[in-house]
Amino acid sequence: MFRRAISAVATVVFTFLWTAPPTRAGATMDAVLARGELVCGINTGFIGFSYPNERGEWKGLDVDLCRGLAAALFGDPNKVRFVPLTPSTRFTAVTSGEVDVLFRNSTETMLRDVTLGLRAITPYFYDGHSFMVAASSGINKAVELDGATICLLQGTTNEQITADFFRRHNLSFTPVVFERSEQARDALKAGRCDSFGSDAGNLAAVRLSMEDPSAWKILDERLSKEPYGPFVRRGDDEWYDVVRWYVNALFQAEESGITAANVEEIAATTNDADLRRLLGVTPELGKALKLDPKWVVNAIKAVGNYGEIFERNLGRDSPLGLSRGLNEQWTKGGLIYALPMR
Repeated sequence: MFRRAISAVATVVFTFLWTAPPTRAGATMDAVLARGELVCGINTGFIGFSYPNERGEWKGLDVDLCRGLAAALFGDPNKVRFVPLTPSTRFTAVTSGEVDVLFRNSTETMLRDVTLGLRAITPYFYDGHSFMVAASSGINKAVELDGATICLLQGTTNEQITADFFRRHNLSFTPVVFERSEQARDALKAGRCDSFGSDAGNLAAVRLSMEDPSAWKILDERLSKEPYGPFVRRGDDEWYDVVRWYVNALFQAEESGITAANVEEIAATTNDADLRRLLGVTPELGKALKLDPKWVVNAIKAVGNYGEIFERNLGRDSPLGLSRGLNEQWTKGGLIYALPMR
């Protein structure tokens, strides 16, 4: 009798757990729409990615990604508020709700994705760790930095990568840790450090800010994989989907030849089923994300496709002058690959 009673209770509990509706997703999306603006976490100052120009306006690849997402959500790229964050504060700002999304040159790693209450989304930039030294130093390889004092940024993957590299090669170094790139740059110029260890893109931006960029060189070696991607809070699948498929839409637009200049014309004239879905002529993609059918059109009109964003901020005609490299489309030998949008 007692066993039957326990069994009956267990059956009821199991049935409740099995059939109970899941916790409602979409709290972030609801908050963003109710607020009427996107709150986007960015770098405090990183040429090419997020930096204030002489008028105090934020510019850069990460900034454009934020503006494009605002356009997808609201039809207006100006409905975004930027929150500059340091390496040590960026992830807490996401988990605490201070920002809705982080577009801040942040490497996606397993432990960041699994243990910090975050979700890493589709990478949008591929980089690697390197070292910058004085051009007159005679140093050409990282192993020649044995015994060096190296500037590093607190709370970045570069700290661990540098320590692992020197340990692996049975070399020694002295770390000097800073919160901001400008602090590390100034320490390098003042001779407090023999080298600055960071992602190559960051080092290129730092070198550009030197009085004489030619007096500094970035070693050719890349000692790590540093895929930058957006981060959102864990547990909100609806918001995760919006950001994920927004990034993929920028990739697909470039692959399909859709630009800021021609997106409206293509939307009005194309008979291609895939493009009609992507551009909202048939509304199922926007409907699935609870967005306006023209969400992709609005984003592309505002900031362009991924290639346009890259070239404007990082490419050969920009101050940084970077080649596409791994950040080229997969059809041209790179890693930029849009998941099928159907």
